[in-house]
Amino acid sequence: MDLVPKYRFERMVREALDDLPDELHHVLDNVVVQVVDRNPAEPTLLGLYEGVPHTERTGHEGPDVVSIYRRALCEMCDDLDELADEVYVTVIHEVAHAAGIDDARLHELGWG
Repeated sequence: MDLVPKYRFERMVREALDDLPDELHHVLDNVVVQVVDRNPAEPTLLGLYEGVPHTERTGHEGPDVVSIYRRALCEMCDDLDELADEVYVTVIHEVAHAAGIDDARLHELGWG
């Protein structure tokens, strides 16, 4: 599909954050979520979590960063409904990493 305007894509990300499962909301207190066009090192990457998972924190870490990659997500989707679904899955996946949930557990929970 064509590239969705940044303002519309950011709205999808905000809606995904609003719809996060209750057990992930506490993580957002120390996470910055940003929309970026593309990861330069891995152009097909959909999202990336950078930081120290909440399960490993000592209390002195700064905010974590979750990047959601607009171009990669738009390129993999055929329409806006599919894009909204993929944005939601990507947001959950990356925020769950901030909560200390690994990929295997994410798949068990249906969030992978």
